[in-house]
Amino acid sequence: MLLKYFPLWAPLAALAGFLAPETLAGLKATIIPLLTLVMLCMGMTLRPADFIAIKQYRYALIAGLLLQFSVMPLLALACAKIFLLDQDLSLGLLLVGSVAGGTASNVMTYLAKGHVALSVSMTAFSTLLSVVLTPLLLTLLTGSHIDIPALDILLSLVKIILMPIALGVALNYFFHSAIKTIEPALAPIAVLTILLIISIVVALNQPHLYTLSLGIVFATLLHNVVGLTLGYIGAYSLGFNSKICRTIAIEVGMQNSGLATALALKFFSQAAALPGALFSIWINMTGAIFAALCIQYDKRQSRPS
Repeated sequence: MLLKYFPLWAPLAALAGFLAPETLAGLKATIIPLLTLVMLCMGMTLRPADFIAIKQYRYALIAGLLLQFSVMPLLALACAKIFLLDQDLSLGLLLVGSVAGGTASNVMTYLAKGHVALSVSMTAFSTLLSVVLTPLLLTLLTGSHIDIPALDILLSLVKIILMPIALGVALNYFFHSAIKTIEPALAPIAVLTILLIISIVVALNQPHLYTLSLGIVFATLLHNVVGLTLGYIGAYSLGFNSKICRTIAIEVGMQNSGLATALALKFFSQAAALPGALFSIWINMTGAIFAALCIQYDKRQSRPS
């Protein structure tokens, strides 16, 4: 129930943050630990063998990663310029475009009947690559007029992402039987944690929402939708089948907005975290619509001619 209706819970979580800012804004300090918990949950679903088996899908994996770390940051830059976003909002959108794929993409890939193993592998590898690529892309795209603490971001990504994932994989390897018993609860825990992060971020930005411009609303939506579309077109043009194409599309279009939000709050400003909060809402709604379209396509293809 929780996973199936995740697209509904995301806007409701945002609404909770908007209606109860005094309560939820006080939880600002928990965002980093909460995100670390999500990474740990993802790590506990993986084993070293998962990284070895991905050799079978290495070309799709490489293509997806190349699309993700080229399409999304450049698209973020284009959207920021098209909608004339100010410096804080532009930085927040660039941060969304420069981080790894989000854990929600694995759920959406499952709903869309995509290739779940490839989805999990892409999320894991993009997360590991983001330790280096996120600060590098931010430095390249923002130019010298914004002070980007690349080394600090790099160290934070190691602590927030690399260490909890490595710990999760180690726990699953050495205590596989015990982890197997709690595995069904890991995805719901991750989803609930992401929803809480969304609520906290919206609560922190509640005063800004009254003066929220349509520019940032449409910029984040366009970033997500065009990312999904170009991800699919890019994969299709490389000759991959429909199952692989929809998987890559979801991975490219669904960024780890929770991580972008946490980094924005830690290194920049509350306003810079707003694009991540909006993106969190959009990706779950558009992801659900995309999954529904994929299912309808499969049904039409299975009908006898």
